[in-house]
Amino acid sequence: MDTPARTALQTVSDFTFALRFEEIPPATVEMATLLTLDTLGVAAAATRMPAAEIARDTAAMLFAAGADAPSARMLFDTRRVSPAGAAYAGATQIDNLDAHDGYQPAKGHIGVAALPALAAFADTLPAVSGREALVCMVLGYEIGARAGVVLHATVSDYHTSGAWNALAVAAIGARLRGHDAGQLRQGLGIAEYHGPRSQMMREIDNPSMLHDGSGWGALAGVTAAFLAERGFTGAPALTVEAPEVAHRWADLGSRWETDQQFIKPYPICRWAHAPIDAALRLRRAHGLKAADVAAVEIATFHESSRLAGGMPDTSPRAQYSLPFPVAAAIARGKVGLEEVTGDGLRDPEIARLVAATTVREEAKYNARFPDRGRWGDVTLVLKDGRRLESGETNARGGAEDPLPRAEVVAKFHDYAAPVVGEARAQEIEQAILGLERPGADFKRAIDLSLPNRPSEA
Repeated sequence: MDTPARTALQTVSDFTFALRFEEIPPATVEMATLLTLDTLGVAAAATRMPAAEIARDTAAMLFAAGADAPSARMLFDTRRVSPAGAAYAGATQIDNLDAHDGYQPAKGHIGVAALPALAAFADTLPAVSGREALVCMVLGYEIGARAGVVLHATVSDYHTSGAWNALAVAAIGARLRGHDAGQLRQGLGIAEYHGPRSQMMREIDNPSMLHDGSGWGALAGVTAAFLAERGFTGAPALTVEAPEVAHRWADLGSRWETDQQFIKPYPICRWAHAPIDAALRLRRAHGLKAADVAAVEIATFHESSRLAGGMPDTSPRAQYSLPFPVAAAIARGKVGLEEVTGDGLRDPEIARLVAATTVREEAKYNARFPDRGRWGDVTLVLKDGRRLESGETNARGGAEDPLPRAEVVAKFHDYAAPVVGEARAQEIEQAILGLERPGADFKRAIDLSLPNRPSEA
């Protein structure tokens, strides 16, 4: 590749290598900390899901590290594999429980790949401080957010997050492993070239364990960093180097897209969250029970309307459904892990409401997607003939209506404690929320997620 003039690439390079913890606004540090805690909680809850078990077992089988090669532990697993394998397994695990953070303008997710990749890279190093880990998470969110927006603006297809969060992973690797600007450039180019250009709407129409391609994005990003480190070259990353996208990177370091990430209150595709919120609000306001409701009418934007109808028979279909989580909200007053992975999939009252649900596409909600939110509304037709209308509703959890810190922490415990126990969950919470303290050790925080720590072996 020819050496370019100082452009967006130099801006990205300077940001990647020179960013210091003290330069990050306190509110952004707080957000990065909560995003890390939330993502780790989702990783814990997803540990026992079939897709996660398959991914970890496959990583152990196919991505094992050689005797003298770098290795890393998989999240919530004691086995060591290659760093690329650990990142793949962790990202696939998180991706298959659709409760992790996301970025509205890019219609996708960053933390799902950034956190397991950070943990994998960290395991190849003697130490990584808590502050350096938070810098790396912010780096991932800032690079990933812009790469995602650029990709969607410059290609015709709607690609999964793995297509662009691979660049975030490569940048984290370049920083942690001490690359120079030239190696970063090659790593970004390799990651973009090999990031999975998988088509998101195919997965929406046919929900499966593929989810959002982030396992392969993490695999591509980590592999790209190690390839670049050893001298492998790649084509220029057009999402960074194309002249027509330079303006997208101009505010790197002055506008913090980390602050714009959303945190999900429900383990469901966020396209369904506004109707869930609307249904829950009507249920509370009117003291309703499922038996009171004869029919459900949902108005939403086009992409949301394509979420699966009918009663789902698998967790992936439940997570990429619209009528199901709205029906669960009405029937149970919540949409949590039990609804998408447990007996909620066999609940006859939920099934009745799903069958009584109609969905229509609404032009005004189309006009607001993706930049102005995920909007929708719900009308409940009661058995006594009344029609209860929610009015226009935007999904909670984004920058315009963030979840309170206490709710994020409570969600972490709801997700992590059943897997690691409440005492261990408390330790993990304290370790993650304390990452910004001088002397905090990121690798210790990850050690706490292992099934057996050295002191317990």
